[in-house]
Amino acid sequence: MTYLAKPKLHHPTLPVNRLGFTRRDYEGKISTLCAGCGHDSISAAIIHACWELAIEPHKVAKMSGIGCSSKTPDYFLGNSHGFNTVHGRMPSVLTGANLANRELLYLGVSGDGDSASIGFGQFAHSIRRGVNMVYIVENNGVYGLTKGQFSATADKGSKSKRGVLNSDESIDMVMVALQLGATFVARSFSGDKAQLVPLIEAAIEHKGSAFIDVISPCVAFNNHDGSTRSYDYVREHNEAVNRIDFIKTREEITTDYAPGTVQEVVQHDRSVLRLRKVALNYDASDRVNAMNYLQQRAQLGEIVTGLLYVHPGSEDLHEHLNTVDTPLNRLGTKELCPGSAALEKLNASMR
Repeated sequence: MTYLAKPKLHHPTLPVNRLGFTRRDYEGKISTLCAGCGHDSISAAIIHACWELAIEPHKVAKMSGIGCSSKTPDYFLGNSHGFNTVHGRMPSVLTGANLANRELLYLGVSGDGDSASIGFGQFAHSIRRGVNMVYIVENNGVYGLTKGQFSATADKGSKSKRGVLNSDESIDMVMVALQLGATFVARSFSGDKAQLVPLIEAAIEHKGSAFIDVISPCVAFNNHDGSTRSYDYVREHNEAVNRIDFIKTREEITTDYAPGTVQEVVQHDRSVLRLRKVALNYDASDRVNAMNYLQQRAQLGEIVTGLLYVHPGSEDLHEHLNTVDTPLNRLGTKELCPGSAALEKLNASMR
């Protein structure tokens, strides 16, 4: 029998933040994802970031859509608000919630299938409107819940688990976010906690649309020769009369490397991810330079990670719309229906 409840007891000497909470207080339910999945590392990074920043869990609203990635909000911040939307519609629901109550911290967690395909339009409009949120895409290049078909972010020329080559151009979510006006854009690797945690912390503190693309290899369907985002092993034999999926447990792949350098991360199937961490003197305030830099490095087969662009003086959707400071969901009849005199005054101002 399997129990999915975590014990409430913890060691009395666990460190606490300024609110008196331990890291355990920011956890959620036990993950049901595949053992070794990079998504669990992202959940752990979110937990660590919120604990270090002493975020009050009840002031967080976590949103997701459909997919393996969209299951992960159940695994962190168990005492926060949460809403699991339909496929691809998380950005719109998050936008509406943000307009209703601007006082919450909004964490949108999605996947490449959820945000780069059916939800692409939703993603685009939430970014261009400057919704104050942290939007994290857990990017593995496949549809993990429907047996590993290519997603829209899969690299052209990469090979699927079934041996099919991807002939379509890929969508680079970072480039799209830059073009749409996101004021905080970053990319990281699920196995690089030293980089990912500070990026999440910075995104939480940022005002406006903060977008983080996290390369998070799929242990079940991107674990073969020819995959550009592999994380697990190759099936050695496939001659049985029945095809039975078995996901072998592997050790999580982690890495740590200096800014300005390229790190080759060997996956379990011996394929290699080439990660480049931006240099300390990289100018993250130049949007055009960031886009050119990404294109140049992509031609060399490198995945650039780090804080790619930030606009320190950014504004959010509420400032664009000039909404009142009071959350809209707290306005009463008196504020919403000020009477005919106020209407006459408004009409007169437009004549």
